[in-house]
Amino acid sequence: QVQLVESGGGLVQAGGSLRLSCAASGRIFAINTMGWYRQAPGKQRELVARVDNVGIPNYVGSVKGRFTISRDNAKNTVYLQMNNLKPEDTAVYYCNADFRLAGGENYWGQGTQVTVSS
Repeated sequence: QVQLVESGGGLVQAGGSLRLSCAASGRIFAINTMGWYRQAPGKQRELVARVDNVGIPNYVGSVKGRFTISRDNAKNTVYLQMNNLKPEDTAVYYCNADFRLAGGENYWGQGTQVTVSS
């Protein structure tokens, strides 16, 4: 089993910044992808950004140039630096850890609320 603990959400004005953190503990496979998804009210959960274990990132188009994903493998932690936030970024953000390529499972955090006021 793997546990994901998220932190860093909150309320910010448009144009502001927030940094999300997600620490994984438990049975961690070396080969994995960690990332962030979000779900706004009435919408489906969508990928925001993810990074594989060698540090190659992938972003959804709407956040490119504003968000940066990074990870610290020694701490099993993934970060999402969110700059120039917009009201449309408002959502619950979920941390994800995918170990399926290594024969493991896919895990989700409990979610953290990000609210951007205009």
